[in-house]
Amino acid sequence: MADSIPLCPECSSEHAYEMGALLVCPMCGHEWSPADSSSSGDPASADAERVVKDAVGNILADGDTVVVTTSIKVKGSPQGIKAGTKVRGIRLIDPVNGHDIDCKVDGFGAMLLKSSLVKKA
Repeated sequence: MADSIPLCPECSSEHAYEMGALLVCPMCGHEWSPADSSSSGDPASADAERVVKDAVGNILADGDTVVVTTSIKVKGSPQGIKAGTKVRGIRLIDPVNGHDIDCKVDGFGAMLLKSSLVKKA
């Protein structure tokens, strides 16, 4: 039975145990679902499986051109980014406070955007 429980993905401890629907590691306190451990366990494969979609459901990729769908207020600027502004060469990043696109907007410079506020051009 001990062979059926995978190693902890955080600290590689073999002392993980089941608690309800989760697996728990007593060594580091990490909790994860058994479905997560059935994948290869590589953090790189988890990033490869992550899909970012725009406001209308199109899948975004690095280097795409997007159009802002709603006007966005920018902190520290008297005017915001207007709806219809085209942003070229986006880069997808791990979400930071819900922002998952890193880009340069003409007239504003480098900033982070939420994928729910843009659509693929």
